[in-house]
Amino acid sequence: METAYNRRRFIKTTGGLALASMLVPVGLSLFSAKKEDYIKLTILSTNDVHSRIDPFPLDDKRFPGMAGFAQRSTIVKQIRDEQEHVLLFDAGDIFQGTPYFNMYGGKLEFELMSKMGYDAATMGNHDLDNGLTGFDKYLSEAKFPFICSNYDFSKTILDKKTVPYQIFEKGPLKIGVIGVGVELEGLVSKKNYGAIIYQDPIIKANELAKLLKEEKKCDLVVCISHLGFEYESEKVSDKVLAAKSRNIDYIIGGHTHTFMETAAEVINLDNEIVMISQTGWGGINLGRMEIIFSSEKTKKIGLTYTTKKVRSQV
Repeated sequence: METAYNRRRFIKTTGGLALASMLVPVGLSLFSAKKEDYIKLTILSTNDVHSRIDPFPLDDKRFPGMAGFAQRSTIVKQIRDEQEHVLLFDAGDIFQGTPYFNMYGGKLEFELMSKMGYDAATMGNHDLDNGLTGFDKYLSEAKFPFICSNYDFSKTILDKKTVPYQIFEKGPLKIGVIGVGVELEGLVSKKNYGAIIYQDPIIKANELAKLLKEEKKCDLVVCISHLGFEYESEKVSDKVLAAKSRNIDYIIGGHTHTFMETAAEVINLDNEIVMISQTGWGGINLGRMEIIFSSEKTKKIGLTYTTKKVRSQV
């Protein structure tokens, strides 16, 4: 489902209904214009999968037959077969929630994500449930980077094993990605997070987003976040980050298990709209953001966000 922002911004930017009519829900023919007139980037996302390797049981009262790595892999492959420029991200809490984690300690999750071709992930609080040594033990199985912008690991065994940002190139596009995590004190046992130094996610996100947009000349900046969508308190959330940000275009959220059928819109410090999405938890949904660029590539002319239910074929 496209948001109101998608329609308003698209019409305003292109200056006509002919181009506005191109933007339609995912699954239909997206454009009537010539392919060379635009560039489409597809960003797929998960969050808080919590070791849900298999689908929920068919007799589950809330999510019968839903989720599962094999089912999600099939959907991702189909999208990659259909689209030229695709990225796949996870916003943390990969671990904890089923006996698979208790038995294999995270090794299976990293192996399956690698086989599925995840491009990057950030760390969630439950990814430290076996401590820094537990996370590090199987990190080599993850054939994708962990992007952690506001956790300083320099005094831990994870020093230099994560990155503060990553740049992905898809065709002519440069996509800068940062990753921010929740305050660990009071949420994770001190013995589990050890000497990790938590840094203000708003300061770090703005610092790196500016670097990516202005110095690295990225066409889009994405923040993978495990802060949580929103709180009644003053605690930093995705909505707070977006409102106090510059240069961030899209936030892929996690932590609060928020099911969002459409992306939220927040006005940032430059009076520009930041889009925020979250897919709930357990791998029940696969998030899909389509971002359309003009052929000049530096100008976004349309965005649309949908979620795809991940269901067992049994």
